[in-house]
Amino acid sequence: MSKKRVAVIGGGPGGYVAAIRLAQLGAAVTLIEKDMLGGTCLNRGCIPTKVLLHAAELWAEIGEAATFGIAVDGRRLDWAALMRRKDATVARLTGGVGFLMKKHGVEVIAGRAAFTGPTTLEITAPDGTTSALTAEAFVVATGSEPALPPVPGFDLPGIATSTEALAFDRLPRSLVVVGGGVIGVELAFVHAAFGTQVTIVEALPGILANVDDDLVAVVRARLKALGVAVHTGVAVAGVTAQADGYAVAIAGPKPFTVVAEKVLVATGRRPATDGLGLERAGVGLDRRRIVTGRDLRTSLPHVWAIGDCTAPIMLAHLASHQGLEAAESIMGVAGAHAVAAVPGAIYTRPEIAWVGMSEKEARAKGLDVVVGRFPLAANGKSLIMNAGDGLVKVIAERKYRQILGVHVIGPRATDLIGEAGLGLTLDATLDDVAATIHAHPTIAEAIAEAALVAAGRPIHAP
Repeated sequence: MSKKRVAVIGGGPGGYVAAIRLAQLGAAVTLIEKDMLGGTCLNRGCIPTKVLLHAAELWAEIGEAATFGIAVDGRRLDWAALMRRKDATVARLTGGVGFLMKKHGVEVIAGRAAFTGPTTLEITAPDGTTSALTAEAFVVATGSEPALPPVPGFDLPGIATSTEALAFDRLPRSLVVVGGGVIGVELAFVHAAFGTQVTIVEALPGILANVDDDLVAVVRARLKALGVAVHTGVAVAGVTAQADGYAVAIAGPKPFTVVAEKVLVATGRRPATDGLGLERAGVGLDRRRIVTGRDLRTSLPHVWAIGDCTAPIMLAHLASHQGLEAAESIMGVAGAHAVAAVPGAIYTRPEIAWVGMSEKEARAKGLDVVVGRFPLAANGKSLIMNAGDGLVKVIAERKYRQILGVHVIGPRATDLIGEAGLGLTLDATLDDVAATIHAHPTIAEAIAEAALVAAGRPIHAP
């Protein structure tokens, strides 16, 4: 009996995970990748960004070492060495993906894939030669790309997106970050920690629009302490080149200009669907976004799409989860991967993480909620780490006490949020979390303390 032939377009966190699971379930899998295995996440996004953020965190901790009685002299940043570390980390992980493809028998073809019909692809290799591929099922996992708004000067040589900002040849003296979302704020933290004069310009009323207001307040205070100028509710009118950098004209109630050595445009990303021939195949699109149903199928029953190319949530871990779901759907396996709550993570200092609803979202839905806040200033492990300015916030439905959302800002928040995600998946209540024994001293204790506050029986809350 012949194997079911499946083609996966895109080798990022969604595509390569789908390919592995398909192979495990007995499919004959071909993965087509136009650039590098690992996609944006491993090569130009999650991984290299976090190498820089971890280095910035170490830099800051060394600067605070005297608080713990440790004298450190001669602190010096070797930017070239940091870039080598970043590249080595990326190479190791992308090499690991290649190993996994071989281990699971996935055929990998380098090239650009485009549909020539509902069941056929044309693959253009890096040398320009073409070949045809036919499959019974397809997974489109082409990810996203930086979105540059039509602002005069954004096309000037040297204007950076997040891709170029991860490969500066040296640390800039000054930097204007256009966009106060996750990418912009994370890279602002990196450069400000190392001494760059950073200015953030955001058109919306506030930075980190999808983050709970209580957490954003802590971020704003940290940015201010780092000397970062944050301008919200204003827009960039244009950028002009100067001998020593760029002049960024800001439009608003009181127009002004910021001069900086570098400009980073971090105004979001858009689905990477150009050139795929989706219209020829009959796959439905909505302004570049591939339209999918609840089972991740497109308008064609044998074509699935996952990850950033389907939007609106562009997160590597969601793409991977969807890769499992799509693979099991294709192979007729009753999987357990339907998405419940998708965690968010921002690797600033302190880290930010959340899962489920914010307080604002819950109240906007008309839900009767209770809210528990626990400051990390009352958490022993946080004080040990000199990181007591964070908090844990738990939102729950009042009558049955089911947890609706958990929001954390503090050390290792991105690791802690896994407990909260499991709780939401299992429909946990405040009482379930409070009854779970948390080791002491840990930051995780603060999740239980916040649940106790929401339940009306606080113990350590001030």
